[in-house]
Amino acid sequence: MAHVVQSLDQPSNYKDSQTRVDRQKQNELLAKSSTLYVGNLSFYTTEEQIYELFTKCGSPEDGGGVKRIIMGLDRNTRTPCGFCFVEYYTHEEALASMRYISGTKLDERIIRCDLDLGYKDGRQFGRGRSGGQVRDEHRQDYDPGRGGWGAQAQRLEIERRREVEERYADANGMAAGGGGDWKEANVPVAPEATLKRGRSPEDDGSNARGGQRARVGDPDPDAERM
Repeated sequence: MAHVVQSLDQPSNYKDSQTRVDRQKQNELLAKSSTLYVGNLSFYTTEEQIYELFTKCGSPEDGGGVKRIIMGLDRNTRTPCGFCFVEYYTHEEALASMRYISGTKLDERIIRCDLDLGYKDGRQFGRGRSGGQVRDEHRQDYDPGRGGWGAQAQRLEIERRREVEERYADANGMAAGGGGDWKEANVPVAPEATLKRGRSPEDDGSNARGGQRARVGDPDPDAERM
């Protein structure tokens, strides 16, 4: 069965590209390491939540426990970007976390734990082009716990919106600057030009009796009553 079920407390084959030790030396350091790399965290998971979870595998009664937690930060914004380092006092506590915590959920996300060679200043910052983790640089899915779309997809969306806005601004500029002929044809006429000349008695068609204009169908005032 030992060949069928993989041990949960074995480190992965990951090798930090910035370390200058060979594979054999790395395995020797990992065999003594009390530091864990924790990945796939939500950007909104707090240090307090991580501490509460990982202290469950600590042994404070034996002088152990969580020594410190280093939150992974976006290089540009200095905000959490989905990973952290957890340092224990003993190697056995780190192995226990790999057995019992790695693969469990924290903030509705399945987190991963891996033995680490040890934290050094500067490793808390993401190495992606946009300041976060490399894995979030080319991610094509929408993950609300890790900033939505991947950084590359976000850049493409920003460029697309900028192009739409520029085309819209150009179209409005053409509409605002054109239409000269239409404006000239629709210049309002001065009020003086619309005044009518006064009505004369000849225009009114008034008669000598009442000075009132005769209407069609009115009886002749000079006709005798029948």
